[in-house]
Amino acid sequence: MRGDPELTVLRLGHRPGRDERMSTHVGLTARALGADRVVFAGKAEGPKETVTDITDRFGGPFDVEVSESYRPLMEEFDGRVVHLTMYGLPVQEVEAEIRSAHQSGPLLVVVGAEKVPFDVYEAADHNVAVTNQPHSEVASLAVFLDRLHEGRELDREWTDADRHVVPEEHGKRVEGTDER
Repeated sequence: MRGDPELTVLRLGHRPGRDERMSTHVGLTARALGADRVVFAGKAEGPKETVTDITDRFGGPFDVEVSESYRPLMEEFDGRVVHLTMYGLPVQEVEAEIRSAHQSGPLLVVVGAEKVPFDVYEAADHNVAVTNQPHSEVASLAVFLDRLHEGRELDREWTDADRHVVPEEHGKRVEGTDER
């Protein structure tokens, strides 16, 4: 979130046609829950376009990038690297340490897709599990970001939006920003 050191989400791998929706949801979750940018490793132009479109319509700031390989970003990243994996240490045991580290420097959160290469486990400063059970990488990212920000991301202000959602108990309403 702006004001904190940079927080980047790296979506590892992307199988075109198979991972389109899941990669898009990783990007949308990163945006909505406090990351500053998402980087899709692989040919992920579809998810990039969708997340960019949502950012243009509902506000930012949020950056979206596509990279052919994850390795340069992980190798050159100047900060802590957190890999979300069911094989890691429980999030509740390491969240305070990671939150403290993020207060003083950038954080890269790595979210897998297909089978994650072992070098990612070795390169990560923290291998973190949101339960040690198989489930969605989108759910892991959401829980991790909420714990990292301690709920502050839920009150985030968005800038340069064309529209905004008007919270209602029943129904749904979206207004243009000129209607505010």
